[in-house]
Amino acid sequence: MNNNDIFLYSRLKDTATAILAIGLALISVPAIAHAEVLETLKPGVLQVVIEPYMPYTALKDDKQVGLDSDILEAIARKLGLKIETTVTDFPGMLAAVQSQRADITIGGIAWSDARQKVGLFTDPPYYSPPAMAVHGDAAYPDVQSLEGKALGTVTGYVWAKSIAEVPKADAHTYPAADSVFSDLSSGRIDVGFLDPLLIIYQQQQRPDMKFRVAYHNPPTAEQVAAHPDYKYFQPYMTGFYLPKQAPKLTQAISDQIDAMYKDGSLAALVTKWGGDPKQFLVPSPDMAAQRRGVDRPQTWSPPSITD
Repeated sequence: MNNNDIFLYSRLKDTATAILAIGLALISVPAIAHAEVLETLKPGVLQVVIEPYMPYTALKDDKQVGLDSDILEAIARKLGLKIETTVTDFPGMLAAVQSQRADITIGGIAWSDARQKVGLFTDPPYYSPPAMAVHGDAAYPDVQSLEGKALGTVTGYVWAKSIAEVPKADAHTYPAADSVFSDLSSGRIDVGFLDPLLIIYQQQQRPDMKFRVAYHNPPTAEQVAAHPDYKYFQPYMTGFYLPKQAPKLTQAISDQIDAMYKDGSLAALVTKWGGDPKQFLVPSPDMAAQRRGVDRPQTWSPPSITD
């Protein structure tokens, strides 16, 4: 090999080494940049706080299970994020997000104007129809039929305000859903207001408990005008809830949720956990107006499997 050959070989070797180094850098840079763009508290990690609330959320063998958990797991995979989970109660979930001690909380969380003022909501991963857990055979077709009855829900849930406004009702709030079911089964309360999949799931797990699933007609616009918190007796939007400091992460998760409506994966997960996609994945006509100009642009439309 002459001097020119040696020089050329050396240049080619140096070039190949440089190309390899650039390639390795290009592989690692997007992951770092991606984590920075997504605004997670720890790069590459999505810190999730939940309460045990099957069939929506729970921690089993260090892995999240439930409908919301399945949805978030699918999204985290798409975004290249590892999930770390902390378990607390419902008020603690909201507080952890609002104080930016967690990246996100999930589990049938109802969108409300008050909550969106101190946190960010994604697009709805599903909607919640107006379901009740009812003791005995009595029928409660509308809000007026609840007057004078013993009603219960969990502290911090949106129904706590609603049941408090029902005339002459004996309103109870409980620290957990188990307590609602216990008092409902024993007849200490007549009706419990909880997330519909939870009622279905509890009935499947505990057929010995004396309650049934029922649906009521939503209150009219006139009734809501007279009792503003009756709006929570209507179908409502759920959302994944994030800190105010994470708008890009919120948008990235919303984009994935919207895609799951379109590709059928959300319908499959809702069905897996006992829900009817036509009930859970189709918004009510008034839902768009609730968020337009509040935490969504005026052109926003809630996602739907009918689009």
